[in-house]
Amino acid sequence: MQYAPEPPPAASYPSSSVELGDLKRILVRRRFLILATAALLTLGALLYGLFTPALYSSVAEIIVDPQDLQVVTNDVNPSRVPPDGGITMVESQVAVVQSSGVLLRAIAATNLTEDPEFNGQGGLLSHLLGGVLGSGSAETDKTGKTLDALRRRLAVKRADKVLVLDVIVTAKSADKAAKLANAIAQAYLADQASARAKMATDASDSITARLEEQRKRVQRAENAVEAYKSANNMVMAAGNLVSDQELTEINTQLAAAQSRTATLKAQVDQLRRSGGAPDATSEAMRSAVISSLRAQEATLVDQVSQLGTELGPRHPSMMAAQQQLRDTRQLIARELGRIVAAAETDYERALANQQALEAKVAGMKSKSLDTDQASVKLRELQRDLEAVRSVYATYLQRAQETREQVNVDSTNARIISDAMPALKKSWPPLLLLVFGAFFGGLGLGTGLALIAEYSSPTVLSSAQMQSAIDAPVVGVLPAKSARRRWWPFGGTTTPAGQKMDAVAGLALRRLFSSSRRPPDWPLVPSVLLTSAPEDAAQRGRVARLLANAAAARGSRVLFIDTNNAGGQKEPQPGLLDVLRGEYAFEALSQYAPGSNVAVLGKGRPKAAFSEAQGVYFTQHMLAQASRNFELVIVDGGALADNLNASPLVAMVDEIVLVATLNATPMRDVTAASQAISVMGRLPTGALLVDEAA
Repeated sequence: MQYAPEPPPAASYPSSSVELGDLKRILVRRRFLILATAALLTLGALLYGLFTPALYSSVAEIIVDPQDLQVVTNDVNPSRVPPDGGITMVESQVAVVQSSGVLLRAIAATNLTEDPEFNGQGGLLSHLLGGVLGSGSAETDKTGKTLDALRRRLAVKRADKVLVLDVIVTAKSADKAAKLANAIAQAYLADQASARAKMATDASDSITARLEEQRKRVQRAENAVEAYKSANNMVMAAGNLVSDQELTEINTQLAAAQSRTATLKAQVDQLRRSGGAPDATSEAMRSAVISSLRAQEATLVDQVSQLGTELGPRHPSMMAAQQQLRDTRQLIARELGRIVAAAETDYERALANQQALEAKVAGMKSKSLDTDQASVKLRELQRDLEAVRSVYATYLQRAQETREQVNVDSTNARIISDAMPALKKSWPPLLLLVFGAFFGGLGLGTGLALIAEYSSPTVLSSAQMQSAIDAPVVGVLPAKSARRRWWPFGGTTTPAGQKMDAVAGLALRRLFSSSRRPPDWPLVPSVLLTSAPEDAAQRGRVARLLANAAAARGSRVLFIDTNNAGGQKEPQPGLLDVLRGEYAFEALSQYAPGSNVAVLGKGRPKAAFSEAQGVYFTQHMLAQASRNFELVIVDGGALADNLNASPLVAMVDEIVLVATLNATPMRDVTAASQAISVMGRLPTGALLVDEAA
């Protein structure tokens, strides 16, 4: 018969991935690398912390108000708060504090160029490097090195949402660090004051340089105005032409004369309209003489009326009183006539005056028309003169203001906290370095472990194994079990061993539950176990475990070991002898004492046999074994190195690949799977050994 059981159909298994359990196995397996890396880094940090000279840091705080002091109205440095509240301006001051100008001031104030800690002359190596690489003068080179060293020891920071600058200086001495921080803060304030004074000086010098030119422009404009006025005979008084002033005055007089003439004409017209009763006019009513005469007339009228009643019309007193009354009325008439004549005379005089003024105005107007064109040009020259005078006055005032601002510091910045000597060193923080190095070493060691693992990947999980061989993992067995005898077969079983037997029995059930073995197939059910050469011990252990598990359930098991010769110096007849047809199978299989397991060794490899011959005798052997056994377990060894097992590969029902979790390299699994495929089969399952269980 040429039957070879087909492998079960390939199932859809999850792709290879790393889970948390896989990472745990990697870390446990590589724990010595991780711990060694952490210990090495921790030791290095400890040595660095113990032997590195201590450094101390001191902080000086400067508050910078973006709105400068308003000392004068027209300041050269206008005080304006930016839309962002001055944050950007204060941020720029961080760079100013670290600028060379400020630091050089601080270096000069503290004579820092003579300090070996900063001037680069603190050791032999510095002297040698200075002699080889030094350039320029020694003083310049020393200043440059001091400046660079101070920059490395300086940090300027600004906290969020505040306008305070922290000037932090680190040095080997706490007093020196505080002194340098205060010196830099003072140098910053002095630099700001000097910069503003320089700006005011430059502005004043620039404006003063323009004053002479502005003065000459004013003189040229004044000369042009006076020359034009002289050329056009234009006399000025109080800033205006005399002719214009005269014309204005005469116009005023003419208006007054016209008003008076109109008033007098109205009086005359009224008197003329009154006809025979001029005493009814307002002039007569206002005349004191008329009023007095009217009073006398009234008195006389009363007297005549009384005398006429008492004495009669012919009485001398009556006649005298009547004569007085007539004389009074004549006086009134003559006085009214004089009023009328005076009004007409005043009207004629006012009219004559008006006409004279009108004639004079007309003459002056004709003269004024001749000077109007010249006045246009004159006004233009005067406007130019006023403009240059205004500019000159502005320049003169601004020059005086800027000269005064040179000595006024409007910087609104001050030191709110002087630096104090630090009580504790700032570097090296030994405890922090040790903890950081330890945990950093753990992280680095973990990374190295993962790199080492993935550079040579091992079997990490069942899913990864299934994806690699395209066959199911039928069980995961623990690596060890306490007080359990694996060889020879039989013996008592501990509770832990019973659990392992249960796992092995379940694995056998899973194998044969998916098999396509025909129901009437005459050969005994068989399982061949193979592995990479490095897993030989685990493979032999698993093979014996499966045999014991089947035997513990009452099955008679044939255990074929293709890897040893029975442990004797001279190999005894065994499997190879059967495959060559030299011995009968029944004559070589032997039961282990007290067990349902019969053992067949490797045999004597003294002569080779053909593969067809081996397949024939293998089939014959399995057919004979079906009479006395219910299961055959074959320890097939590493098939890549054990070609004598190829006849068994062709005839067994199940081919199981044994691997150790987190130990067996994936390349060995691939090599074993390829060796099985070269022999015409594929793995039908896998059993994993978990050393961490």
